[in-house]
Amino acid sequence: MRIGELAQRTNVSERSLRYYEAQGLLAADRTPGGHRDYPEAAVDRVVRIQELYAAGLHSDRIRQLLPCMRDQDGGPSATATPRLVADLTEERARIDRMIADLKRSRDTLDDVIDAARGT
Repeated sequence: MRIGELAQRTNVSERSLRYYEAQGLLAADRTPGGHRDYPEAAVDRVVRIQELYAAGLHSDRIRQLLPCMRDQDGGPSATATPRLVADLTEERARIDRMIADLKRSRDTLDDVIDAARGT
């Protein structure tokens, strides 16, 4: 499929798709005319990339992680080095800290809302 169709099907801009390709996160063949031609599996790959970005991972870490994940369902594949496991454990701890910070912020907002409502 062409880049426009992939962008539409994943709700990701063409610019982002080109960035993913430049970062080694997404691959496309080229038509004889030089247009990108993505396989059907690229839809799942882009969804996975978006999920990892949303979790706060940067492109270098995503590039390391993608070979260890199945695109279709995000499940683990058999490829993971001990170093990657350690790095991902650190990423998970960072995400846990972010969640705790967000919960504290939400609790503070709830207190302010309650005070403003006079409850």
